[in-house]
This record gives sequence, C-alpha cells and structure tokens, in this order.
Amino acid sequence: MKNKYRILKIAVTVIILGFLLSFSLKRFSGQKITDNKISVKLSEKTPVYFIDEKDILDIVKKENPSGKVGDLNIPVLEKKINALPAVDSANVYLNLNGKLNLDIRQRVPVFRLNTNGRDFYVDDKGVEFPISKTYSHPSMLVTGDVKPDEYRKLAELVEKIDKDDFSKKFFIGISKIKENYYLLTSEGNYKVEIGDLDHIEFKVKGFKTFVEKYLVYQDPEKYSMVSVKYQNQIVTTLNPYFKENDSILKAGKLELAKIPVIVPHTEKKAEVKPKEADRKPSQPVKAKTAAKQKAKAKEQPKKTKKQEAAKPKTKAKVKIE
Repeated sequence: MKNKYRILKIAVTVIILGFLLSFSLKRFSGQKITDNKISVKLSEKTPVYFIDEKDILDIVKKENPSGKVGDLNIPVLEKKINALPAVDSANVYLNLNGKLNLDIRQRVPVFRLNTNGRDFYVDDKGVEFPISKTYSHPSMLVTGDVKPDEYRKLAELVEKIDKDDFSKKFFIGISKIKENYYLLTSEGNYKVEIGDLDHIEFKVKGFKTFVEKYLVYQDPEKYSMVSVKYQNQIVTTLNPYFKENDSILKAGKLELAKIPVIVPHTEKKAEVKPKEADRKPSQPVKAKTAAKQKAKAKEQPKKTKKQEAAKPKTKAKVKIE
C-alpha cells in the first residue's frame, strides 16, 4: 500500500508540474517583444558605425511581424544578422523574462582597396565588405592590382604601420605597380619601394635608419624614389624636376659619355682597288701610251717571209688615154 501511495503521489506531482509548465510556456510564448525588451550590444574594440540599433530592430520586426516570443525563430534571425556584410559575428538569445539579447560584432576595416574600378574595405581576416553610404571609416588607401590571397599579408603590414609612430607619421598610402609594392609618404614627392610583402619589419627599419641618419639633412623634394627591397642596401632615385639635382645629373651624363663604346666584331670586307683613272699619273701621258704600244709589239709574233709571199700583189692601174 505504501508503495502504491508513493507512486500515486509522484504521478500527481508530475501532472501538476507539467500543467504549470505548459501554462507558463503558453503565457511566455504569448508575451510581446517590445522595443524596450530588445537589447542590442555592438561589441568591438575600435568604434565603427556601419550598422546601428535601428537597422537591427528593423530586421527583428521583419522576421517576427507578430512580435510574440512564440513566433520568433532565433536560429533564422541569427543567420539573417550574420549575413550582413559589415557583421563579423552575431549571437541571439532570450532571457526567462522575455528579453531578447543580440550581441553583434562589426567588421573593422584595416585598409580600403581601390582596384579594377571597385572600391571596398578589407578587415584583419582578409574579408571584403562594401563601403557604407552613411559612414566612412578612416583607414589606409591601397591601390593597384592586389590579389585576394595577398589581403592577409597586406593587413599585417598596415597594422604594423599603425602601431609604429615613425611609420604612421611617414606612410599615408600603399600602391602596387606590376609586382612591386610602394609606400606613399607624407613628405616630399618620393615613394618607398618595398618589392614584395616579405621581411617588412626589416625593410621599414632600413628606411627609418636612412631617414634618421641622412634624409633629415636633405630636402625631401630631392628624391623621387627610395628603394629598400634589396638586401642590406638602399637605392635612391633623384628627382629630375628638382633644380639642385641639375649639376649632379649633368655630371652623371658626362661620366657615361666617357665610357668607351665597344664595337661588335664584323667581317672584313674586300678592299676595293681604285680605278686607273682615279690614280694620280706618275709619268706623262705620252710616255705611258708609248710604253703600252711597245708591250703590244712584243706580244704580237713576227710574220715569216712565206706569209708575206702568200699575199697577192696588187696590180698597177693602167690609164688608157
């Protein structure tokens, strides 16, 4: 009897709890999700404003027109918010009091890329996302034919520049021409050639040494380019439009002019002997002709007496009166 009574007691308790639970769930699902019950938290270290609270509220109302807790599909809502280009991650959940919480992290641009007629942002993960019509984030401008597989390394370069006071002061942009990268400077007309994106710290350190020990004593307009892409050396290119460079450039041209020109080996042509008419006569013309006649006389054989007798003798004409 005691066991039956105990089992009956447990069953009644479970039924009562189930009834209360279903009643509370029905009441909970019928609650309205008002604006004051929606909490939107935008958590990122660097403040960005690509999306605001109003944009998120609009998405919530669109996905749940009735506004009831029971009609809200949290996984679908979370997926919709994550699909926004400027959103890095989103976490959506409900409290027991019916409050809807949305923890959203926006993408923070590392640089802005202008390539092939397109203009967009790239974050630290190398992900592209479009420019906002209402907000522009200050970031380094990069131009040129940059490949998507170079985004991560380029983002690392920009972050290193932003963290270093010296680099942040000097470099205001990056340009890619063919396969070489160039850092655009805030002083003068020169740019810094770094080549590829490898060994960036070493290259920037070399340029910093060049600036501190040499460039500070020069006019920044003197150079058009400073190259640090070669190992253990810095190559500078003079600005041809800087007046003080005229004497240096002229001296360089003179030095080039002194260098002997090596003529390639060619086959010897047959020498053309001058004609007899072009030569100056060493003897009088008469003497020359007499010598020729003598030579011809020697070459011709003398006629024999038989040959002379063989010739018919001409008869004398007789005049008859």
